[in-house]
Amino acid sequence: MKRYEDLKERVENFLDSGKPSAQITKVALALIFVAGVLTITAMAPNVFQVFGRRYKKVGKYEKRQFQKNMFYLKKKGFVEVIKESDDKTTVRITRKGQQKLIEYSIDEMEIKKPEKWDRKWRMVIFDVPNKYKTARDALRKKLKEMGFYQLQKSVWVYPYPCFDEILFIGKFFNAERFIELLTVEEMINDDKLLRCFRLQS
Repeated sequence: MKRYEDLKERVENFLDSGKPSAQITKVALALIFVAGVLTITAMAPNVFQVFGRRYKKVGKYEKRQFQKNMFYLKKKGFVEVIKESDDKTTVRITRKGQQKLIEYSIDEMEIKKPEKWDRKWRMVIFDVPNKYKTARDALRKKLKEMGFYQLQKSVWVYPYPCFDEILFIGKFFNAERFIELLTVEEMINDDKLLRCFRLQS
């Protein structure tokens, strides 16, 4: 349940963001997930206009663009499309679609930087067995993409709160039990870190 709520919050933030990079496939899948069950009828008010007033990303597209994209999502097995009558169609996200949405959420993930640094270092340590090499490599790649500093082979450092994001990624890769998260208030040799993140001691 907690994982579902975390995903829903991230999906809603994604839909409400002003980032222009989103593909309609991501937006459509996110919209279906948030709606739970999406019912499209010929006579009812345009559901996409309703959501468009709430979420910035949805408002960029027209109803026909979403409907066209449904064929792709259905073909990939991400949604289930049920035609109940000539003028009524119901769309539900599948388990495979939810998994894909988690991938999208991780791709779009960014760590919010507070206005002022609290002078604490966040340390991510992981020791993932070779059996889970794919998860280990993916985790390392994502940490690098998000701007973490690699202090040692499996030790990464970041100056801002990020544990929720790391745990979310760890759960997705089924590597949460191999990850240790530390908050360090003092580090003797942090000159490189300060320069890397452009912070003052």
